[in-house]
Amino acid sequence: MEGLSIGTIDIIIIGLYLVFITWWGLRHAKGGDAGSYFLAGRSMPWWVIGLSLFAASISSTTLIGQSGDAYHTGIAVFNYNLTGGVVVMVLFAVFLLPLYLKSGIFTIPEFLEKRYDRRSRYYFSAISIIGTVFLDAAGALYAAVLIIKLIFPAADTGLIICIFALLAASYTIPGGLSSAISAELIQAVILIAGSVILTVVCFTGGGMEYVAGLMQDGDIAVKLIRPLDDSATPWLGLFIGMPISGMYFWANNQTLVQRVLSAKNVNEGRKGVMFCGFLTVLTLFIIIFPGVIARAFFPEIENPDMVYPTMVMKLLPAGLLGVLLSAMLAALMSTLSAILNSASTLFTMDFYAQLRPDADSRQLVRVGRISTVVILLIAALWAPNISRFDSLLKYYQEMISYIAPPIVAAFMTGIFSRRTNASGAFIGLIAGLIMAVILLFFREEIFGNMHFLFLIPVLFAFSVVVILVASCFYPAPSEEKLRTTVFSFSEFREEGKALKGVSFWGNYRVWGMGLIVLSALLLIIFS
Repeated sequence: MEGLSIGTIDIIIIGLYLVFITWWGLRHAKGGDAGSYFLAGRSMPWWVIGLSLFAASISSTTLIGQSGDAYHTGIAVFNYNLTGGVVVMVLFAVFLLPLYLKSGIFTIPEFLEKRYDRRSRYYFSAISIIGTVFLDAAGALYAAVLIIKLIFPAADTGLIICIFALLAASYTIPGGLSSAISAELIQAVILIAGSVILTVVCFTGGGMEYVAGLMQDGDIAVKLIRPLDDSATPWLGLFIGMPISGMYFWANNQTLVQRVLSAKNVNEGRKGVMFCGFLTVLTLFIIIFPGVIARAFFPEIENPDMVYPTMVMKLLPAGLLGVLLSAMLAALMSTLSAILNSASTLFTMDFYAQLRPDADSRQLVRVGRISTVVILLIAALWAPNISRFDSLLKYYQEMISYIAPPIVAAFMTGIFSRRTNASGAFIGLIAGLIMAVILLFFREEIFGNMHFLFLIPVLFAFSVVVILVASCFYPAPSEEKLRTTVFSFSEFREEGKALKGVSFWGNYRVWGMGLIVLSALLLIIFS
């Protein structure tokens, strides 16, 4: 791979950014006790939560993967952020978030214990840690390799991975979630500003005319709604597949939900999620459309993971190039720091704290730091293997299609069904896992070339049926167990009455309705 030119000023900007973000994260460290280290003292306002969620969610699969997919298939990849993101965020904020915060949990698997028992908690926590290490952390490190190799093609892959792992760990390990969130606020601003700059350059450099021509011709590249046989995103998958995988990503994902658990109250948490929803809409214009426009500027790109880095390197002048490369690194580092903190929280609170119930707060923090190091080492060792897959996005999507459905089924049946019990949920989780493994190896023999977006609801429905049927053979759960873990429609109606006198700014339901309307408009405009 031929390296692209980068000036001294750009290298200085990148270096200053890396030094600053490390110092900033350490400056805002709060690691004295478990509540501060893992959940930032449960004191975060809505705007901090929203920016932190956005920064943590714009991972390597989003920034690099989605722009690359847009290059080859068009804007339909945005549907993962729309029906699988924005719409799901509204559902999460309305139905699930209050139960999470009322339960006083540290981890999402802990909620399964409160609703069911320890078996489900241990299962989900183990699956989450494995997914976090091999999907998220390894993916972020691999993306860093792609970016640096574009500049310095002779650079050693292992060395690049080690450097970025150390940079993210340097403030995440000492300071915990507070350091991670503080760094993410800066990284979110840099990411948004940098992406806007690149978007403006793309549209003013001929991209506007190119997109207008595509829309005038009715080109499928600028359509969100695709035919049922579309290889990228068939329209039915938008409504039956993406919301399930999106529910796992936004509502059952420790990395993201941990930020919401740091909210100082339910209302702040809800508004933070909604704020992130509005920011996520921006990805259509600052990530997806630039990927489409790149087809006109650089038709020779073969590797989809190189689309966004190539645009940055070839379209921007000195100075701005450094800002955009810093924006890309901001996305990767914020994701990595979020992943490290969430995975260490899962191991510490779901395993160590259960095995050592007498452990004090300082011991838990120390174990959290040690586990972060171990998790980082494993991810670094696995990261080079991702090159075997077609792209980062395909790697992530395929794996999630097998992992997510049984877990989402356990959460949904538990939250909306009072009859679902611990044994039924655990049987459903194990049965779903077995079915997922079978489909992983014999998918084509069973379903042929069926799109993975159709596979997701099949596995989800199977898991739901097993959970509900198996629950019938065991006693119903106690009312005490259901009090803070099952959604109450009567409380929802009472809350609605109380919100009638609240201004639109303070009413999260107005925010949610705005997001739903905006999502519908985008689907109509680009249908």
